[in-house]
Amino acid sequence: MAAKLDSQKLGLVFQRRPDILKGIQEAADSPARIDLFNNIASFVYERIANSTSEEPAAKRRRVEGQTTGSNGAAQLIAGSQAAVLGADAAAAEPVLLEIKDISISVPQRKKYDLCFTKNFLYARASGSPVPVQGIVYPWKDIEHAFYLPVPDKSQVQHNYVLLPRNSYLPSTKSQPPADQQTQQATTPLEPLVFTIPSTAPKPGTITGPSAAAAAPVSDSYATLFHWALTTCLRAAGNHACELVSSDPKVFHSMARQAYRPQEKAVHVKAFRGSKDGFLFFLPTGILWGFKKPLLFLPLDKIVAVSYTSVLQRTFNIVVELEGVEGSEEGGQEIEFSMLDQEDYAGIDQSYVRRHGLADRSMAEQRKAKKQLAENAKRAAAGENGVEGGADGEGADDGLTELERAQKEEEQRLQDEEDEEEEDYDPGSDGESEGSGSSDEEEEEDGERRGDEDDDEDMDDGLEE
Repeated sequence: MAAKLDSQKLGLVFQRRPDILKGIQEAADSPARIDLFNNIASFVYERIANSTSEEPAAKRRRVEGQTTGSNGAAQLIAGSQAAVLGADAAAAEPVLLEIKDISISVPQRKKYDLCFTKNFLYARASGSPVPVQGIVYPWKDIEHAFYLPVPDKSQVQHNYVLLPRNSYLPSTKSQPPADQQTQQATTPLEPLVFTIPSTAPKPGTITGPSAAAAAPVSDSYATLFHWALTTCLRAAGNHACELVSSDPKVFHSMARQAYRPQEKAVHVKAFRGSKDGFLFFLPTGILWGFKKPLLFLPLDKIVAVSYTSVLQRTFNIVVELEGVEGSEEGGQEIEFSMLDQEDYAGIDQSYVRRHGLADRSMAEQRKAKKQLAENAKRAAAGENGVEGGADGEGADDGLTELERAQKEEEQRLQDEEDEEEEDYDPGSDGESEGSGSSDEEEEEDGERRGDEDDDEDMDDGLEE
């Protein structure tokens, strides 16, 4: 029986490379070659199926838990297949430019070499020809790119942030139906974040056929990566993605930086749940980083901004989004907490109002809650016989919600100080001390008068 090519397995392994599949079919002109190609296909297929075993146990358990269901195993294998095939497709292309020893923080924290090909950007370990799975990015899939300073560092460093499609917006999407799971088997790529210093690249760190073209822009890592990223994106037909930098003219914090006090900070410290991070108010939207999961809220999806939980030194900001896939009625609210009061004016006036974002601090839902609180205050004031005229000042006083809350907080503190002064009686302790001293004085006066009377009696007796 003549040997046959395993068309099904070859088609699965090389489904994204029909040129390779065609070459195998043309070259399979002998039983020995057919057996060789079948063995290669079987080896690659087994590598795909067993690739998840190389991941850390905790990550593997988490992924397996997310793919439960009738087609959960098939979805997991298909996702691994896509990752391996993507890495193989990238490895098959010639490297045009390689920049060595770049510190990557997301999706993995490690130093890698970054490789630029015609259709891919990927990372690989030093000396290895194989791309790192999960750090392979097709140029056509990158939707946003940012160049941002790294906060809280004594030395100037910058992060490049590349956001593939469907990697940066919060999603509450539920598990798709079983018949759609195979179609949506591939999970979205994670964002890519890597750090560069302010110095120039060392000799020997830039290699590849495009190294000569990169030489004029290799005075610094920033000019090198700006040129490389922009050139590759345009060459791959991705004209929609622009490399956006932070701009102090668009927004800068009023808080002074601890490490570089002479430099204006273009970020604000904030919490997302229990995780601390930094908010960047950029020309195209609001970015929260640099911890996983990164969030980017494009301006065209922001409906309104609200200020809540206003305290003496901090406040929260709630960003309302529309058009978020998987959310109720396409809307969703994202809250960032513990922002410094010093940054309120810059956020509200320089960013929110400048970009025409509505301030919904007095939206109907929040207004109702505030009205209930004010009604409770008026009721308490009425029981104490105090008229609510002063408390009745509200939305007509010309103040913003944050300014009004700050004013109320100052008034509350002043009222507490007044109550403490009223309760304090400065003479309560002094009277006991004073009465004791006056009694002693009276006793001394009595003794003196008694001595004077005795002297008079003695004089009278001598005269007689």
